[in-house]
Amino acid sequence: MAKLRDLIGVMKDKASQGKAALLSKRATLSLLRATSHDSFTPPTPKQLSTLLSFGDGSRTAAAAAIEILMDRLQKTQNSAVALKCLIAVHHIIKHGAFILQDQLSVYPASGGRNYLKLSNFRDNNSPISWELSSWVRWYAQYIEQLLCSSRTLGFFLGSKSSSDAESQEERVSGLMNADLLRETDALVTLIDEVGRKPDCGSTKGNRLVEEIENLVGEDLDSIMKEVCVRLKEFRERLGCLSFGEAVELVYELKRMEESREMKTMVVEQSFWDAVREVKEKANQEVVKEEVKAYKTVRRHRASESDRFER
Repeated sequence: MAKLRDLIGVMKDKASQGKAALLSKRATLSLLRATSHDSFTPPTPKQLSTLLSFGDGSRTAAAAAIEILMDRLQKTQNSAVALKCLIAVHHIIKHGAFILQDQLSVYPASGGRNYLKLSNFRDNNSPISWELSSWVRWYAQYIEQLLCSSRTLGFFLGSKSSSDAESQEERVSGLMNADLLRETDALVTLIDEVGRKPDCGSTKGNRLVEEIENLVGEDLDSIMKEVCVRLKEFRERLGCLSFGEAVELVYELKRMEESREMKTMVVEQSFWDAVREVKEKANQEVVKEEVKAYKTVRRHRASESDRFER
């Protein structure tokens, strides 16, 4: 039965590819080759490179490639096809030309949570497809959060545009406190999403899953670099935060300390020492402002009492 399903999947791939070839749709044909029904192998570098090459042409060609990719992603009921489409999206985020990334960032125009519409994805055709379904749901949520966090930061995390550490530090130093906090929240939220990754289970050793884990692992390195840049900046701004900003900073730093994913991946004690130091100093600012507010209220009440006694 399983062999029959596999054969049907191969026949579907061949039929779709034949139709695309007859219609001379290079983008469709390239995408179909990169997103086959094979549940064990990821798209090849050559297939992904061909897909990324649509960013070297016109905006129309790039828009068509993204539309075809998203259409296949949202219409498929096969977990392997869905995962390969998501891997293709991830590669566009990381390695795609600006024209491709731009088309991806505005699709659909409304954006928003669950815009990939895969939160209820289920493929129960086989035990492996059922296992991979949980990866589809999580990976789609991760990609959505990656796009959302990247939109907040103004660049695609993990891409070439985020690799220049010096220019990023310069950009961060010019941010308002509120924007710096907003970006920190976006980064920590993305790390939290990584922590919701499914257990490997029977998919352990599956090259498709391993490819996803490698891509996300590369993202985490980039995310942590961005977190460290902002932590360093907050360290220098501690005396310039408002009461509300200091409260929000303490909250974000507590989230870092409590993040299971961050505890696992960050072994450098110097990072956690810096988090604790900034949190303690920010907390001191909060207490200082609370004391100041308390004294102001007491003075006001005392003056009101004197006025009534007269």
